Amino acid sequence: MQGLVRPPRLVAGARVAVVAPSGPVPEERLQAGLDILRGWDLDPVVAPHVLDRHGTFGYLAGTDADRAADFQAAWCDPSVAAVFCARGGYGVQRMADLLDWDALRAAGPKVLVGFSDITALHEAFAARLGLVTLHGPMAAGIDFVKNARAQDHLRATLFAPESVRTIRSAGQVLVPGRAAGVLLGGCLSLLAAELGTPHARPSAGGGLLCLEDVGEELYRLDRYLTQLLRAGWFDGVAGVLLGSWERCGPYERVRDLVLDRLGGLGVPIAEEFGFGHGEGALTVPFGVRAVLDAGAGVLTLDVPALV
Repeated sequence: MQGLVRPPRLVAGARVAVVAPSGPVPEERLQAGLDILRGWDLDPVVAPHVLDRHGTFGYLAGTDADRAADFQAAWCDPSVAAVFCARGGYGVQRMADLLDWDALRAAGPKVLVGFSDITALHEAFAARLGLVTLHGPMAAGIDFVKNARAQDHLRATLFAPESVRTIRSAGQVLVPGRAAGVLLGGCLSLLAAELGTPHARPSAGGGLLCLEDVGEELYRLDRYLTQLLRAGWFDGVAGVLLGSWERCGPYERVRDLVLDRLGGLGVPIAEEFGFGHGEGALTVPFGVRAVLDAGAGVLTLDVPALV
C-alpha cells in the first residue's frame, strides 16, 4: 500500500469551510468551534445547511441532497483550503453516492478533518481520490470545543505538521513487534458497514490499522471484527493501533476481545494511542506511511501529515 497525496498545510488567513455531512449540529457548539478557528487566524465559512434538521429523520442534518451539495460546494470552492466536518452521528453513507467524485478530484488536494461517521469519507477519499485526510476533532464537537489538548494537536497538525510526527501510547503493548505501513481505519462499526461499497478500499492489507468506537456493546464489537475477518479485510495488515472505546463497557473486556479476534494475525498490536471519541483526542493523518513500535508504544510518521 502506497502513501497518498498530502494536501498543503494551512497558513494564517486561510479560508476553511464547515459542513455537516452527518447528524444535526448544536448551534452553540458550532459558534464555540468557529470562535476557536478564528482564534487560529483562520477564516471559517459555514455551509448553508449546517444547522438543518431532517423533517422526518431527526438524526440527519437536513436532506441527503442538501448535505451532499454543501460538501461538494465547499470542496470545489477554490478559495477554501480545508473542509472541517461539524460533527459525526450518522448520514455520510446516505449522501456519498450523490457526490460528483470527478469534480472533487478536479478540485485538487485540500485538508479534510473529521472522525466517527466521517470514517466513510476517509475511506472514500483514499479509495476514490488518493488523498491524505485527518482523523481528528470536529468543529462543533464537545471533545474539541472544551479540550485544549485536542485543539493544540489539531492546530499543530494543520500549521506545523513536522512538530507532531510522533504519537505515544498511554497504554500497554498487546502484541509486541515493529511494523511499517500506511495509516488507515477509524470507527470500527463504520469500517464494517462500508464493506462491499464502491467507496471503500478492498482490504487493510499493507496498512497500519487504527481502530476505535463509541457506545457499542461488546458482542457488537465482536460482530464487526468477525465480519471483517471473515471478509478477508484484515489479510496482510501490517499492525493495529487502538484508540478510545468510550461507553463500550469495561475496557479490559474490549482488550480481551481484540486479542481474541486479532491476536492470531501475528502482527504488532498496541493500545491507547489517544485518537477517537475519548477526551483530548489526537489527530492522526490517514494515508501517510508510518512505523509502529508496539513494544515502545510509539508511532512515528515517515513524513509530516501535510506538505
